[in-house]
Amino acid sequence: MKIKFLFILMLIIITGCQTNEIKIIDKPIEFPEQRVDMTLEYIREHYGIQPENIEIIPKMIVLHWTETKTLQEAFDIFNSPWIDRPGMVENAGKVNVSVQFIVDRDGTIYRLMPETHMARHVIGLNYISIGIENIGGVDGKDDMTDAQIEANARLVRYLVKKYPTIRYLIGHYEYTKFEGTPLWMEKDPDYRTIKTDPGSRFMSAVRKKVARLNLLGPPEGR
Repeated sequence: MKIKFLFILMLIIITGCQTNEIKIIDKPIEFPEQRVDMTLEYIREHYGIQPENIEIIPKMIVLHWTETKTLQEAFDIFNSPWIDRPGMVENAGKVNVSVQFIVDRDGTIYRLMPETHMARHVIGLNYISIGIENIGGVDGKDDMTDAQIEANARLVRYLVKKYPTIRYLIGHYEYTKFEGTPLWMEKDPDYRTIKTDPGSRFMSAVRKKVARLNLLGPPEGR
């Protein structure tokens, strides 16, 4: 009887561990020395600091959608070291936009670059944040899947456990609410973009699944 009880207990523990496991596929974007140099230049110009490398201490997770139909289309956008997008974003720096993670429509998680290397994905908050892109959102339409919601929640839990410094979880559309707070770092008062991703429905669903982590959102009243 005692042996049977121990066996059942071990099975419960093993099953619980499997439930919390996360599978991440590495799919690295190009990150030659020149991209590192351009990232350092971006940090100096936009944040007014002089770091020796592009390592960050993550304090925030920012969720996005790609506005693309496929993973490959999104990957191709991020892969080049140099930005090729005429307009405000291109004028604000040579280094291409990037992100640490992409989640495909079926919930498969891909890591594009080291988790604690700075990616250019959110104005004013790049230096403290890890970005997660989600395939979809073409023409601003919220078509995020249940599999993506579950994968984002799983990835958030993984990151918070790995990096206890993370205290915030926001959607890209919420980023300007941090302007004027100690977390905001952008020096150019005119460098802002209007964002709607990844939508309030998606954010509410992910936040509900990770509620036990007690992560903070944007400052109240903003």
